[in-house]
Parts: sequence; structure tokens; C-alpha cells
Amino acid sequence: MIDWDDVRYFLAVARGGSVRAAAERLGVNHSTVLRHITQLDERLGVHMFEKLPSGYRLTAAGEEVLEFAEQMEASSRLLEARVLGRDQSVRGRLRVTLAPPLVSHLLMPDFADFARLHPDIEMDILSSGELANLTNREADVAIRVVYDRKTLPLNLHGLKGPEVFGGVYMSRDRLAAWRDGAPDPVRWIVISKHGIPDWASEGEVRTTGVPFRITDAEAQIVAVRQGIGMTTLPCFVGDADPLLVRVPGTDLHAYGTLWLLTQGDTRKTKRVRLFTEFVSRRLAAHGPLLAGLSVSHD
Repeated sequence: MIDWDDVRYFLAVARGGSVRAAAERLGVNHSTVLRHITQLDERLGVHMFEKLPSGYRLTAAGEEVLEFAEQMEASSRLLEARVLGRDQSVRGRLRVTLAPPLVSHLLMPDFADFARLHPDIEMDILSSGELANLTNREADVAIRVVYDRKTLPLNLHGLKGPEVFGGVYMSRDRLAAWRDGAPDPVRWIVISKHGIPDWASEGEVRTTGVPFRITDAEAQIVAVRQGIGMTTLPCFVGDADPLLVRVPGTDLHAYGTLWLLTQGDTRKTKRVRLFTEFVSRRLAAHGPLLAGLSVSHD
């Protein structure tokens, strides 16, 4: 009889292309992955992979097994989701995936309130790296900015939240120095993978053609506070920071709409329903801040 654990490890190697990638994804060591692959080979009497200098490649037998393994995985997830959907306990684990700025600059006080209201719910806030995948059961709830509703996967269920806007910001001190004629050039601060948006050249303050690149949102905020130059930020970050101000002559631009997303029968669990209803109310209250309407600016 085939062990489902062996199949999970087989899928991880097939998708990652190497034992190392599979081990990292599953959070185990190299030898554990090899043991499961060997067990599956022995049970089926054929080799699943061919080892190459570049990694692991499926054999012809492995290609055939892959289709059935994916069917097993889909059935396992469906069973798990249906069981979870009947779980009406307020005790247990709740995993929420969202971008780091939403946690650090907007929702952590709300998460703290929810945790105090429901002390028996074990909360996992997944806010580092790439967003967890709901379909693969890596998280129970996703809070995401969606640019086009048509891009929402059909298997996800969503509660629509407020619109999210962004603007162009610089430090108050740097703007004052610029107005006083400071000779230091004003630079664009950009996150490397995003680049400078087309609309970013608007406004009264002109920048040098030499950008200042960083790799993450928190470094971006620190850089603009230090007066290196100007940058684009969500209004819920820029407007809430007393050290920053919108660049004169610039307009707000829509980032998208916040959605609370759940998958399948998972949304029917009491923990998920309590959380999504609670956060939906809090997001509505944050609407003016998210839209850039909450404060006046210089």
C-alpha cells in the first residue's frame, strides 16, 4: 500500500527539481526526503527520478505516477477542507497571510484586539516573503490588495474591503531644505523589483536621474525619513508617519482593493468566520486612511 507521506515528498521533489528544494519547502533535512523517495521506489518497483548534475528529472514511470499523485493530493485537500468546515470550535490554529506593511503599519493593533477577545485561538501571522497559498492550505485567510477583481481565483471566497491609494512622500525636513534652496540632489527611492512608476515624475520637486535602490518596504520608509529623497508609499503608511509629507503637486493613485479571502469549506469554521467578520469591520473603519482622506497635508 502506498504511503501518502511518500507521495507528498515525491511531489515536492518533482515540483522543486531537487532534493534540497523539496527539503526546504517541507522543512525537513535532505536525508528525510531521500528516504521517502526510496520507499516509494521500492513499493512501486521502479525509479521515480533520474539524478542529473542539474537536479532530479522524472523518469517515464515518474511522469505516470505524477498524474495520480496530484489526484491524491487534490482528494486529500478536499477531505481536509470538508472536515475543517465542520470545525466550529473557537480553540485552535488560525493562519493569516498578508504583505508585511499591512501588518506593521495598519492591522497589528486589530490583530492584538482579536487575540485578546479570543485567547484560545492560536494565531500565525504569515507576513514574510511570498504570500502563502490558500489553495494549497498554507493559510486559512489571505488579506490582499487586488488590482482587478477578475484576477481572483474562482475557488476563493472573498469579502471586499476598502480601496487602497498611494502617494509620493518625502521627509518634512527634506522638503523644507529643498524650499530653502539646499543644493543636495533629491533622489528617487525605489524598491528594486518594482522600479519607478510612470506617474512618479509628477509634482513640484524634481529629482536626479540617479535612483537610490533598496530591497524591502521597511528600508524604503527608513530611507525616505533620512531625507535621501522621495518615494511612493501607501497612504496608510505615509499619512500616518509624522516625519513624512506628501510632495506638493502630486496626486494620489489607486493601488487596488483590499479583499479578505478564504478557500472552500475552510471559511465555514468558526475561527475563520469570527476573524473575517472582525477584520472586515476594522478595515471599513480604516477606509479614510487607506484612501488618503484622513489627514490634511502641507
